[in-house]
Formats: sequence, structure tokens, C-alpha cells
Amino acid sequence: MTDIKTPDDIKQLVVAFYTAVMQDIILAPVFIKLNFDLEAHLPIIISFWSGILLDIHSYKGNPVKVHQQINAITELSDEHFERWISIWSETINSLFTGVRADEAVFRANSIAGVMKSKLN
Repeated sequence: MTDIKTPDDIKQLVVAFYTAVMQDIILAPVFIKLNFDLEAHLPIIISFWSGILLDIHSYKGNPVKVHQQINAITELSDEHFERWISIWSETINSLFTGVRADEAVFRANSIAGVMKSKLN
């Protein structure tokens, strides 16, 4: 295993992560209720994580606002965030090792904390 180095690595991570999420008993119902289209959102999510991990800044969104909109449709609980972090960490650890992989786990935990505080 190597570290996260390229946008293709991030794409691999994001696809593997959302594949697991869409099969998860806790998270899948949220995405199903939202009619989540991974193909449509993949470039946005890759852009977001490329900015965080690779300093490639092309993301032009507001993740807090997006999650507030999601929360208005289906309430996001601590259990959702904990499961998201668990699957994210498991996915990273199964694919990558290194400083950026560690940073991805750390940043996801930070983001989850911000999201929870903004939604409550």
C-alpha cells in the first residue's frame, strides 16, 4: 500500500467508501431517501478531498449548507456521523498508508465534529 498521492487515489477512496456506505444498514437509508447519485456527485467529492489532501483547490461548494439541507430532509444523528467516520477510516486503512492517509482520517473526524455542531 502507498499513500494518497493523486486525484485518482482520491477517486478510488471515494468510490470504495460510497460503495460501502450504500450497503450499510445505518447510512444507506439516508442516501436512498436523498436519491443520491454517486456518478453526479463524484467529481464534487473528489474536488473537495483533493483540496484538503492534495492542495488542488477546485471545490466551489459549502459542505455545511449541503449537510444542513440533508438534515432538513432526514435528520443526521451522532450514530450517522460515527458510522461515517468508521467506514471512512476502514476504507482508507484498507487502501492506503502514510501521512496523507492519516490526514484524511484526522480531517474527516474534524469535519464530522463541525457538521454535528452546525446541525445541532
